[in-house]
Amino acid sequence: MVVVRVIQEFPDELEADLLEFFSVDLLDLWRGRLSLRRVGVLIRSLMSKPGRSTLLMAMDERARWPEGDYMLARISDALELSNYLFLKANVDESDAKGLELPPPITRPGDPEPVPAPQPEFASAAEVSTFFGQMNAL
Repeated sequence: MVVVRVIQEFPDELEADLLEFFSVDLLDLWRGRLSLRRVGVLIRSLMSKPGRSTLLMAMDERARWPEGDYMLARISDALELSNYLFLKANVDESDAKGLELPPPITRPGDPEPVPAPQPEFASAAEVSTFFGQMNAL
């Protein structure tokens, strides 16, 4: 039974969330004022509170952020990459060598990012040669 496992593995977190969100004391289960079914219903409700539920954060570290924070991090990563690509395309080759690919924002529960290899862009002469060969076909 999931309820019993949650009570055994995360008693402090469950007790804190039950008091904070529902004003329910987990000790009422042993006092006979609270049923396992009701505790199960309350636990299911806690599962829909990412970024707020201590129990959910203890069970899954990714729940430390609500969905909106993940979306903001994704937007920020995309904007950083867009800026990087714009600068890489519009700066002299000698100046572009100092530009590094921006690292993504670290999210809770994600493993440490492995540095990605730097992409190697073609020089202007290589691009010109390529299109010259394409026109010759």
